[in-house]
This record gives sequence, structure tokens and C-alpha cells, in this order.
Amino acid sequence: MEENKHTSSNFIRNIVIEDLKSGKYDKIITRFPPEPNGYLHIGHAKSIVLNFELADEFNGKTHLRFDDTNPLKEDTEYVEAIKEDVKWLGYEWDQLYFASDYFEEMYNRAVLLIKKGKAYVDDSTPEQIREMRGTLTEPGKESPYRNRSIEENLDLFERMRAGEFKDGEKVLRAKIDMASPNINMRDPVLYRIYHAPHHNTGDKWCIYPMYDFAHPLEDAIEGVTHSICTLEFEDHRPLYDWVIQECEMENKPKQIEFARLNLTNTVMSKRKLKQLVDEKFADGWDDPRMPTISGLRRRGYTPEAIRAFCREIGVAKSNSTVDVQMLEHFVREDLKLKAPRTMAVLRPLKVIITNYPEGQIEWLDAENNPENPDMGTRKIPFSREIYIEKDDFMENPPSKYFRLFPGNEVRLKHAYFIKCHDFIKDENGEIVEIHCTYDPETKSGTGFTGRKVKGTLHWVEATHAVPAEFRLYEPFILDQEDDDESKTFLDYVNPNSLEILQGFIEPNMTNAKIHDKFQFFRHGYFNVDPKYTTPEKLVFNRIVSLKSSFKL
Repeated sequence: MEENKHTSSNFIRNIVIEDLKSGKYDKIITRFPPEPNGYLHIGHAKSIVLNFELADEFNGKTHLRFDDTNPLKEDTEYVEAIKEDVKWLGYEWDQLYFASDYFEEMYNRAVLLIKKGKAYVDDSTPEQIREMRGTLTEPGKESPYRNRSIEENLDLFERMRAGEFKDGEKVLRAKIDMASPNINMRDPVLYRIYHAPHHNTGDKWCIYPMYDFAHPLEDAIEGVTHSICTLEFEDHRPLYDWVIQECEMENKPKQIEFARLNLTNTVMSKRKLKQLVDEKFADGWDDPRMPTISGLRRRGYTPEAIRAFCREIGVAKSNSTVDVQMLEHFVREDLKLKAPRTMAVLRPLKVIITNYPEGQIEWLDAENNPENPDMGTRKIPFSREIYIEKDDFMENPPSKYFRLFPGNEVRLKHAYFIKCHDFIKDENGEIVEIHCTYDPETKSGTGFTGRKVKGTLHWVEATHAVPAEFRLYEPFILDQEDDDESKTFLDYVNPNSLEILQGFIEPNMTNAKIHDKFQFFRHGYFNVDPKYTTPEKLVFNRIVSLKSSFKL
């Protein structure tokens, strides 16, 4: 079924339509410009979907460009991971670029600014520059180096490039307006010294452009028509426009800001996600509890579900927080017709059916997905010994408990009615075995109507049961409910975010492959984990539970 990509209008799309209609542009070029200093997360997915599908709708182009201007934080590992994530989401870029490809061009534009008297080399320390910037209510103070001659600035900047100065010894600053009400315009730093190798350019450079200088130049060099950013860059737009104008760039991109994605109980800061990885709270960037695209992929989310979610939340100009259950809703919607239904017992309890013939194995028919008959049926074994879930039996149940208890009868999914007549406890008083009888007249599919039962249990036949590991997840970080400023976000790590269980699956599951997805009766949707699954043992990540209170 083809996806409905363009379900609704939004203010960015309307701007593009008007720009094309007025003839301002004859085609549009967008870009997705991540910094390769970490892995992409679900917030980036919103930007990816927006940029690629906007260009696609109007027969334009989308570039993938790495804003790699800080060698201290960037790595080829992140570059490759970002490429993989974009492709996995279902998109192909028209051109692949790196900001570092333009370092020579950027340097020449900086030299142009110096020659025009629009930039100067400053010997002030970062702390001094910070103090000079002023506050929101007080203007900044001019640097004592602000009025160096053009010749001196050109010489110093060339020597900065040649490596004559130490890290932090000098910077290049724009000469704009230290009294501007917009702090970004108060002589921002354009270049800093880093004697550090770069993942793309090696040791060729020891000065690197600042993001706010490089970013608009990159867009202009590539001919980007609509530079779509999140709201925190709105105050930077006057500086971007200044850079484009004073650097005499031929193309002027139109910057449009939109609200970034915020999700409940979800960390959406790349810096904080890196901290979770570095401090070993997370099992790598692809930990299934992480909101990274690689983490969601490992957990079992589908690109179709993520794209549908991003389209549904839309594009707005004001910040808001989306309930993470909305994302889970789209996963269920995508998987309900795709995922085979099967049975798994996560917390096993042995049941002996005392009146079933010893040594007999019966193969029963079971549908693979009642909502999708085309998925056919499978055979499942049944015998005298089965496993059920521990919480499907109670010795002294409360009222309205319809599962198994002494004297009660329940239906086994795809099989027979069974009735409990005894149970065995160990020396600690734990129930370790249930004894039941079955009624051969009640076999599933025979049309038996003699009596009805209220409870239906899933189960796995014991002699053919395949051991498996199940990983159940809760939010990694719980939303902060107090105002204790002494706490960091790490104080809100959920100690119950991961539960690992050892149970059993049906024998038909032995051929399951990495990333195969299933719906386990009553437990939810599960994905075969790519990291810990071995030929000897399957490991399943729960993607989402079966139901949610969320209503779209």
C-alpha cells in the first residue's frame, strides 16, 4: 500500500508553494545538515521527513550535508551511522556534502571580510569575550583589539592558519555592533584555533570556522533555496543574513524556523544521550531504550511507523510536547497486519494435564494473524505438559479473576478447556506446578458450545518449547516532577527501564531471523534483537505493548 506522504498543509509548505508560484525559485533545494558528533534521534527524523518529502513533492532536491566544523567532537563513526539512518528511514539524498569540503572557500570569505574592515583578530580569552558581550539588558563592550588595521588582521589571520599560535590564543571575530539588542550580532567569533586532526581533512587545518559562520555559507554554496531550521536558530537568522551579504554570496537561502520535536519521558538532547552512553547507563547508542534512530531500529520500530508519526505531528511555529504513546500508536498500526501472531511464555509455570495420554503429541492448527488471513496457519504441538504464565494462576484469587485457580476452568488458546484440581509448592511456598484435567470435547475449531468459560490463556508445549530471552522496556528517563536544582537529568534515570526474562517460545520460532517481528499473544509486539541473539538463543525486544490508552 502506497504511503500518503502529503496528508496536510503546513506553513513551510505554503511558503514553498508561494515562492514557486511567484517565480522566486524555479525549483527548490532543501538539505538535512547534521553535525557528526553523535547519533541521530527521533527529533532528527522529523527534520529528515520534512526536508526530503518537501523537496520530493515539488520535484526538487535534498542534500545530505555534514556540518563538520568541530574536529574535537566529530567522528567517522557518526558519519556512517547517520548515512545508515537516513537510508533506513527510506530516503536517498541527491548530493552528499561536507562543510569541510568548503574550508578553503570559507577561509577566503573570511579574508574578504577582513579586507572590508568587517572582521578582526582578537587576542582576548574566551572568558573576556563572554564578559564583553554584555547581557540582554546591557550593551556589550568593544574589544581593545577591535580597531586593528586591515593589514595587521590579514597578517595575524594568515599566521593563525599557518599554526603559529596555540589553541585559544587568538580568534577571528566579525565587526558588527556591540550594542545590538540581538546578542548574536555583538561581534561573534568566526574562527577559532584547534590543533586537532579532522576526520575529513586530517592535519591540513588548525583553524576552524564557527557553526554560525559556516552554516549560511554552506547553504549558499550549495544553492539551497529553503534552509529549514528549528526555532532556537531564529535569533541567529540576522547573523546568517549578515554573513551571506557581507561575504558577497551569490545565492541567498531563505531560512524558515519550525518547532523541534519534544516527547514525554524522552531525552532529546544529543549531549545528554552521549552522556548516557559514555557513563555506561546505556548499552551503546543503539540501546533499545534510547530515542536514537538506531536504538528504535534495534528495538523493532519500523521506518513506516516513524514516517507516519512525523507526518501526523505536523510542522508548527510554537514549541509543544508530544505524548510518546502517539509514536507507539503508529508502531502498532504498522505492525498489526504485518507481524505473525504466536505464543510466548515469559515467566513460565509448569502445568501437568493429568488425564492426557503420556507420550502423546498432538499438532493443532493456529492462524498466524486473524486480521490478515493471507498469512495462513501453522501447526503447534500439544501434550500432557505445557507452560503458562505465572500470573495466570492464583491460589486465592480476587473476585472477577477469570484465569486459572483451583476448581476453575479456562480455555487454552487454539487447544482445549482445562480445569485445575491441584498444585505443588516448593520449600519456600512458591507454586511450581499446576495439575489440571482437560476435556477432549472442547477442542478449538470443533464448534463446541456445551459451556462457556471467561478466561483464555496462552501457553507453550513443554517438550518442544524453545528457550528464549525477553527484554521489556520502560522509559529510560522519567519526566522531572520536582524543581530540585541540585539534581541532574541522570538522577531521573528509571531503575526499571529494562527487565530481562527467561522463558519459552513455540518451536516454529526457531527459524526467526534478526529483526523479524512478532505479536506475542497478550504481551505485545517483539523484535529479534540483532546484538545479543546467537545461533543458540533468540533474544526478543518488546517494541510496544498490545494496548495503550492513547487516542489519536
